[in-house]
Amino acid sequence: MTESRPATSGTIAETTAWRPAAHFTARATWLNDPNGLVYHRGTYHLFFQNNPHGSSWGNISWGHATSTDLVNWTELPVAIPCTDEEMVFSGSAVVDHRNTAGFAADTETALVAVYTSATTAADGTGRQAQSLAYSVDDGATWSRYAGNPVLDIGSAEFRDPKVFWYGGDDGHWVMVVVEATEHRVVVYTSPDLKTWQRVSAFGPAHATGGVWECPDLFPLRVAGTQETRWVMIVSLNPGSFAGGSGTQYFVGDFDGVNFTPEHLTASDQLVDYDWLDYGRDYYAAVSFSDVPDGRRFMVGWASNWEYAGETPTSPWRSSMSLVREVDLVRSPDGRHRIRQRPVLPNDASRLDLPPGATAVASGGDSATDDGGAADDGGAAGVLVFSMRVDAGDSATFVLDGGADGEPADGEGLRITVDGNAGTISCDRTGAGDTGFHPAYASVDWAPLPPSDDDADVELRIVVDASVVEVYTGDGLVALTELVFPARPYRRLTRG
Repeated sequence: MTESRPATSGTIAETTAWRPAAHFTARATWLNDPNGLVYHRGTYHLFFQNNPHGSSWGNISWGHATSTDLVNWTELPVAIPCTDEEMVFSGSAVVDHRNTAGFAADTETALVAVYTSATTAADGTGRQAQSLAYSVDDGATWSRYAGNPVLDIGSAEFRDPKVFWYGGDDGHWVMVVVEATEHRVVVYTSPDLKTWQRVSAFGPAHATGGVWECPDLFPLRVAGTQETRWVMIVSLNPGSFAGGSGTQYFVGDFDGVNFTPEHLTASDQLVDYDWLDYGRDYYAAVSFSDVPDGRRFMVGWASNWEYAGETPTSPWRSSMSLVREVDLVRSPDGRHRIRQRPVLPNDASRLDLPPGATAVASGGDSATDDGGAADDGGAAGVLVFSMRVDAGDSATFVLDGGADGEPADGEGLRITVDGNAGTISCDRTGAGDTGFHPAYASVDWAPLPPSDDDADVELRIVVDASVVEVYTGDGLVALTELVFPARPYRRLTRG
């Protein structure tokens, strides 16, 4: 959870009820893509695109937060600030266990950030190149490498490096980075993080309606087997399944040089591709490096570039998604698909919704730093609703801010399972404040995951102030939606 902060006055007080508890938000500034996700000495580090000076995009630097449980986050001072010459765009961080870059002394271990330097030349043209910063005090302070940039191809659309070590002691560093307008993920290798050689490329493939961004490449276990496959993550803006920005993925093999997908289709239908999230508000998702026991955790930005700069919160703007643990399952149609399970706070209120019933979270205002109650409309913290729809049946659930026995007031998020069409949808056209941008009010849908014909549809809905995450098929399908209700959502009714 983001550390609790009391409401003060004016606009800040008005949007307190919309600040999530378990979805990380910056204290009082703008936030977008997650960066540099790494586990080191018992601590998860979350860096993120941040404007330290305001709640709109600009002055882009790397913000920094840490956690020991992936739920409770402490925001720290800006790690890598922008300068007059450079904004610090997205990238990744690694633990240089072998000291290949030579940044650490004998008793030290270096964390190395690989990020995109975004600069503007005297003639007004942009330039994007890859640079390094390093820390030898467990991420507390960072220094830029004097030899920056370490990879420059003279492009204005070359960004978002994700770096990892491949192989044992005789292995090498691998970087995946996008040539954004070419819809291409390029693979580079290096012995030392400083000198890089281009060795292969992947793409264009599947969705190419906007620029490609924020790639990731990692091995992932197939549940119930000893098998491991590789997953390539590619974000897209615009042109995603739900409209605007979104994140697709490919499953295949990687030999240290080449990524080979196991499934590509010639279809031009977005529904035929694999998407990490079918909602409007999940983008730039990447995974944590160096997590013990081979586990893989991911987090995305819970917003959409179509309207991210106009969401009605202040002084903070935007949050991360919940952290999700991922693995692979082989679905009945024979394809490997990513399964996502959110990491939830221990104090989340869990409510089951029997058929035809209503589930309502108990009241209680959110706490302020002094232990009192904030005047936020009675936010109920993180709620988790679980329910089941019979195979082949259809049902609509309404999530709203009403109390038990209170009539509906017409406002709410409507979630519909259509057994005949094999779809699930989220209708937020009546979900609170919808007028701040014409692209916001939407009805978003996803195909239900392949299953046995007689399998019931299980739903889990996580509600955290202004962010709702919907999971079905044991996490094979997810939809993330922003909402800005007049009253915090705490009731779920089956229509």
